Amino acid sequence: MGVWLMWFLKTVLGWFVGPTLDRVLDTVDSSIDNETERQRIRADTIQTWVHAQASIANSRQWWFPLFFLVPLGLWFSSVCIYSMLWCANCAFPQTWTIAALPPPLDEWSGWIVTSVVGLGAITKVTGAIKR
Repeated sequence: MGVWLMWFLKTVLGWFVGPTLDRVLDTVDSSIDNETERQRIRADTIQTWVHAQASIANSRQWWFPLFFLVPLGLWFSSVCIYSMLWCANCAFPQTWTIAALPPPLDEWSGWIVTSVVGLGAITKVTGAIKR
């Protein structure tokens, strides 16, 4: 119905206004085409983003570092909480302590956390530079 209505308006009003209306209606038609193209480009962009998110969720990229970060985070947070509350001269002194990581693991844990955090920072910085 929309095409027929446009043709009818173009024909009837064209008798009174002449070629000016044709130019205006052609401009409207071209803007609708441009809007359609914009919507198609937006849909393609959204589809690409969704596919990228699905591939990340299905890969080991986002969950694999958790095997290292969660245990180290729990150990680090327990050390911090112990140091504030339950150490020998703190608010609630206790006789127990939290053991330090064995010699190779303490160095490795530092490198693991630094690499994960550093990689995230480098990714953000390079993304900001590319914009």
